[in-house]
Amino acid sequence: MKPVRTAVIPAAGLGTRFLPFSRTVPKELLPLVDTPVLDTVVSECAASGIERVILVIGPGKESLATYFQPSPRVEARLRAEGRAAELAALTRPQGLATVEVAVQAEPRGNGHAVLVAREAVGDEPFAMLWGDDIVVGPTPALRQMLDARERLGGSVAGAMRIERQQSSRYGMFAGRPEREAFRVTGMVEKPAPEDAPSDLASVHGYVLEPAIFELLATLPPGRGGEIWLADAVSALAAEKPVWAVELSGDRYDAGDRAGYVAAFVDQALSRDDVGPALRDHLRQRGWRPPGS
Repeated sequence: MKPVRTAVIPAAGLGTRFLPFSRTVPKELLPLVDTPVLDTVVSECAASGIERVILVIGPGKESLATYFQPSPRVEARLRAEGRAAELAALTRPQGLATVEVAVQAEPRGNGHAVLVAREAVGDEPFAMLWGDDIVVGPTPALRQMLDARERLGGSVAGAMRIERQQSSRYGMFAGRPEREAFRVTGMVEKPAPEDAPSDLASVHGYVLEPAIFELLATLPPGRGGEIWLADAVSALAAEKPVWAVELSGDRYDAGDRAGYVAAFVDQALSRDDVGPALRDHLRQRGWRPPGS
């Protein structure tokens, strides 16, 4: 079994949910206190053993790649002033992984965004993580998926159980329990609750075999005239094993305003430098911590 060394992160979207902020700054750079959402995703890749990250960006989102590049002028200033802590914070992102860019010139769907990375990935298995989906826990979510691949073989999808009323917000898996996972037989993208094939939703990302690229390249446009990754995963599941693995950890949809705010607050509360002051502020506003 070939090891997985590369991750693809689609980040070409317009970020319209975060207007007006996203007029000039990509939503993936929204901060969780002082660390961008995208940094959290790339850090997860690094913690899971990924060596190379391909960011799929749209025109005007070059700042995503710039974030992971050296800043010689700022580095020189911090060194000259002996500001070691700030220097470490500045240089940490550039040491996470080798970050490359592929450009999706026009928005043709999330499956097309993955297809744009085909040449850069080559004939290798790869991870694919959404650029605004965060899972926080003792074991990185991507590491959980990679471990499942090593046990089960084939491709692996991150999953969680949801209320069926929420199914119109997710790609939903069809299939059956098998071994210690869920064997996927198909996917339905954002179905009405009555049409959802299960209560198991696709979240966070995938570990995919390179066969997915040929399926994406020949896939006819689906809903809205776009190329959907869920349709290609369905086709892949008809030919090769695809497993849905329920991820452990706290999951945040940082592409949604409420999900982003929850991620920001929880990240702030978990930190020693700002957590105590934030708790004091919230208590003054009438909030009481759980168990108090």
